[in-house]
Amino acid sequence: MGRRRQARELALQLLYELDVRGESDPGPTADHFWSRQAAVPEDVRAFADAVARGAKTQQPKIDELIGRFAEHWDLDRMAVVDRNILRAGIFELLWVSDVPPKVAINEALDIARKYSTEESTRFINGLLDRVRRELCP
Repeated sequence: MGRRRQARELALQLLYELDVRGESDPGPTADHFWSRQAAVPEDVRAFADAVARGAKTQQPKIDELIGRFAEHWDLDRMAVVDRNILRAGIFELLWVSDVPPKVAINEALDIARKYSTEESTRFINGLLDRVRRELCP
């Protein structure tokens, strides 16, 4: 597994934990999360933390986009893992300039295949592709 893939999976795990706990400030939970990940290389941790914290910072905007592009889906009814794969993917698409949009989408899909269902993977692909087509330069 590549270092950025590892970072994205860790970002998903942190976002999942924050979501389940209902926390909007990653502070103490992120600190505790990283204390359990002592063997993670610093560059992996830095990218994962940037994605997780960035997605949390932009969450109101990201959730509005998910609501707009997810036809007939309520954000609260989505699986927690799917919702957070989308949050991280949209954050990368719109706010991480050194990640090409197709890479951000493909990485999100590979992670969805590992942590979610095939049906969810199709849903995530459609939503992220629509965000890319309509909002990415």
